[in-house]
Amino acid sequence: MLFSSSVFLFIFLPAVLLGYYLLRGQRARNLLLLGASLLFYAWGEPVYVFLMLFSICANYLLGRGIDAGQGGGKKALLILAVALNLGILFAFKYLDFTIENLNALLGLHLEPVGLSLPIGISFFTFQALSYCIDVYRGTAEVQRNILDLGLYISFFPQLIAGPIVRYNSVAEQIRSRSVDAEGFQQGVKRFILGFAKKILLANNLSVAAERAFALAGAGELSAAMAWLGSLSYSLQIYFDFSGYSDMAIGLGRMFGFRFEENFDYPYISRSVSEFWKRWHISLGRWFRDYIYFPLGGSRVGKGKLLRNLFAVWLFTGIWHGAAWQFIVWGLGYGVLISLEKLTGFPAKLRSRPARLGCAVLTFLIVNAGWVLFGAQSLDAALYQLGAMLGIGVRGSADLARFLFSESWVFLVSGALLATPLIPRALRKLTAGREERPLIAVGQAALYMLLLVLSVSYLAMGSHNPFIYFTF
Repeated sequence: MLFSSSVFLFIFLPAVLLGYYLLRGQRARNLLLLGASLLFYAWGEPVYVFLMLFSICANYLLGRGIDAGQGGGKKALLILAVALNLGILFAFKYLDFTIENLNALLGLHLEPVGLSLPIGISFFTFQALSYCIDVYRGTAEVQRNILDLGLYISFFPQLIAGPIVRYNSVAEQIRSRSVDAEGFQQGVKRFILGFAKKILLANNLSVAAERAFALAGAGELSAAMAWLGSLSYSLQIYFDFSGYSDMAIGLGRMFGFRFEENFDYPYISRSVSEFWKRWHISLGRWFRDYIYFPLGGSRVGKGKLLRNLFAVWLFTGIWHGAAWQFIVWGLGYGVLISLEKLTGFPAKLRSRPARLGCAVLTFLIVNAGWVLFGAQSLDAALYQLGAMLGIGVRGSADLARFLFSESWVFLVSGALLATPLIPRALRKLTAGREERPLIAVGQAALYMLLLVLSVSYLAMGSHNPFIYFTF
């Protein structure tokens, strides 16, 4: 089920909210949310709800065992938890990729298994894994109620595409939480904002991006189309993923949960390192706390520092997809961030022109990276990157001109809204005037307009899937 679907907006969400606020008592409300979450996940893939239930039961038992264990037994159960969770992820996401490469490398003729990818498996598997690790470390209290742990792993607002929520950040909220009218209103506003990002911007930007990737796969790109496609995709993936995160955070707020932010205007970054502190923040923190720090972090010699960085970025690339372009994408960022760590560039630059230049350069690097991320294959990505430099171009720029004429409003709006300029301007205009009725009416009208426009576009049947659902 999609957040941006009529079934979710007009049937599922109103029914769950109504039931939630009619019920009294945290236990009954948690049980309702657990049932709703399992229904939400089973809606498109009924068979995989059993995988979700298996994950809940297995991690519940492993968590209890780790908490009660001592010495070697405790560590053995942790290793089993890691192996089980990563084994599930490997079987569904990476097994066929591994078989394909073994066949190519060793001349084997193994048949692919052909398991379809359960939506959101990378997200809920990482949440379950972090729970077991935190119980082992003693930084999280073991959950003795399997239903509450089930709610943590399967909670529908952030189940499919994050943010990746750490158990110790919501354990108390699962036990006891409340929401008032103001909090509910903030949640609704945040959801509408994310919904508008997805429907009005990401969906419309996807037209040029997908056309460019298709032409790259056929080897028929002009330089103009290559650039239009890459820039459109850079904005599309930002508004698609940050829009989902906004909706997830807003939905959580409606039910009394507070989730951490997942984006902080990443396209204004002045270095690649800064970009990754602002993009998909919850994933970056996960790799930092469970891979980078255990390996020694940055408090080691240069050789081990490089090892640690490349380990993190290799796993980051692999996490995003079972294809060589994701591995190249991840290792490429490993190289860039290693260079920044070793040289201190561009952090040492202080002048405004230099910092602006670094921001432009960082965006161009990230934009090139998204080509690797979104292309149909590594060969198609390299071809598109070459076409952006004028290498191997084919055809005229007529298609790019036409698509630009159709999408320039979304490109310009997206470029502006990807910066904090408009929110800062609005805060200055309303500073000290928040309580004035005219301001409140104006804000309400703006959110209502966004909702109506978004629902109208949704009713027109625009292209709608979330990019990160495939991860």
